[in-house]
Amino acid sequence: MHRVCLSNDRLPRAEGCGLLATAEGFIHADRNLPFHVLIYVLEGTIYVTEDGVDYAVGPGQLLFLKSELRHFGRQMIPRGTRWYYVHFSLPQPVHEVTENQEQWLFLPKMLSHLSGSSLEMELAAFVEASRSREETSRWYRNQQLFVLLSHIAHYARPKQTAPELADRIAAYLSRHACQPFAAKELEKAFFLSYKHMAAVFHKRMGMTMQAYHQRLRMEEGARLLRETLLPVGEVSEKLGFSDQLYFSRCFHRFAGISPTGYRRQIKDY
Repeated sequence: MHRVCLSNDRLPRAEGCGLLATAEGFIHADRNLPFHVLIYVLEGTIYVTEDGVDYAVGPGQLLFLKSELRHFGRQMIPRGTRWYYVHFSLPQPVHEVTENQEQWLFLPKMLSHLSGSSLEMELAAFVEASRSREETSRWYRNQQLFVLLSHIAHYARPKQTAPELADRIAAYLSRHACQPFAAKELEKAFFLSYKHMAAVFHKRMGMTMQAYHQRLRMEEGARLLRETLLPVGEVSEKLGFSDQLYFSRCFHRFAGISPTGYRRQIKDY
């Protein structure tokens, strides 16, 4: 199986992309291209053979064809088939690439069950943006392609075990303790559904992600009240609260005392 390697220090180069729909059935062309090909099918089926391996790419499936390898069709692609394609080049590795090298990510040969997924929407957005003739859009095209390919590569990696995933989420929440809780940002960071992460986290930690995040914010608030002379309003802002009164209510639930009362108690230590 011939897979494509993505480097984290060199951008890919977009050679072309688009959305195609066939009005008549046809056999895929016999060719050997100097660039890689991403195929994502929306309707119908793409039949293509690469280096003797037959692939049938149906709706919600994605396939990468590697550059410099012959691919062709053996079977008729039906009328009405619609698919996205992206042609792109990547820098050649200067030495043999192995899977444990952090500089490289292996793109999956094929992915399934992507209909309606964030990857499908991201691919559609990339193709749409590539139609723009604006200079700024063309300038960032390779950067956007790198992000798209990176997301595909991470999506295909083996999922973390539950304890590992919960610990990674906890570390993420700790790094973002001074920001409001955002489920969508968690999904983007881990390429997983919020529902799945919530179940794994609660089983491991015995509390919801929101409760864990709130506790971290309140612990940081208590530290700022103890160690600085910042007014309560500034402490509230540093923790990402837009309403000081709401912060005070949250802190009271956490510590059993108001922020001002907590600060007054410092002299008793």
